[in-house]
Amino acid sequence: MILAVLLLCGLGQLGMAAPGSQGVKCVVFNDEYMTCMWGNQEDQPVANYSLYYWYQHQPVATECQRYLQHNGVNTGCWFNRSEITPFQTFRVHINASLGSKTQVIPTYAMKLQDLVKPDPPVNLTLQNMSNHQLQVSWQTPYPNPRCVEHAVRYKSNKDTDWMVHGVSGELFSFPSIDEEKKYTFQVRSKINQYCGSTQLWSEWSVPVYWGNAMAHGSTGERYWVRTVLIPVVSGVVLLMLVVMLVRMERVWIVFMPQVPNPSKTFDELFNTHKGNFQEWAGVPKDVVESFTPNYSESICHVSELVPKEGQEPAADRSGPLPLKKDFGGL
Repeated sequence: MILAVLLLCGLGQLGMAAPGSQGVKCVVFNDEYMTCMWGNQEDQPVANYSLYYWYQHQPVATECQRYLQHNGVNTGCWFNRSEITPFQTFRVHINASLGSKTQVIPTYAMKLQDLVKPDPPVNLTLQNMSNHQLQVSWQTPYPNPRCVEHAVRYKSNKDTDWMVHGVSGELFSFPSIDEEKKYTFQVRSKINQYCGSTQLWSEWSVPVYWGNAMAHGSTGERYWVRTVLIPVVSGVVLLMLVVMLVRMERVWIVFMPQVPNPSKTFDELFNTHKGNFQEWAGVPKDVVESFTPNYSESICHVSELVPKEGQEPAADRSGPLPLKKDFGGL
């Protein structure tokens, strides 16, 4: 501890910036590669840093082959898969140099199996089961699935907080679903206690959704759809139907003209002229009077003679009975 303080004080006298208070941070990403970072990238350190590493029982230290830089200054080291050896103590130290002066920062020891951060699960699938149950399944990209445990989080469109459940396998059964809600599901992973001791979780997976079409929006969106959008659309559709009906009526009149009603034509004849055809037709009065007769004829009454009481007509008389003429004074 005293040596470390002295070294850090020496760096301060040299005007060099030492790594951050938490030292070197190494993370193994899905057992595929590893990065070891030091310092704070925002601080823009002045000194040049060199990282050296070795494993337990390895006598010679090796310098980093692939430095990560920020503003031209080394701030980390990248290791490929062949350089990662889990279940062995991994040691690193950093040299800080400024010009011809070099200081060695204390050595850091760590176990790489406790520094693994898996990639997030992939291929999330939802399947409806009986009794309103929903089953969520996924796949883990970690090379050894038996070393991984998972956490599932979900919430509906009516919830504000996530519900989180720990899962040992790659399957989760959601006990009860509401048909009127939309649900969002995500899964993340970390190394379990049998393969390492870590709290490094993967990032959350790409979300998957479940729910009917009416529940995809929030409550406010559904209210807007029901109270504004549906009435407006219905009104527009009704207006279009009325316009189409009017246009069809016009087309029907063109192709199928109506039979004229004669009652309107002769209404003036019967109501105004009292059936006087000559007056209605506009025949001149003198023409009408020229057809009026200027003489009169007497009426001639013809009747049959009835036999007097007690008198019978002659038996031998044949022919029609005599007629009595009344010439009306002629």
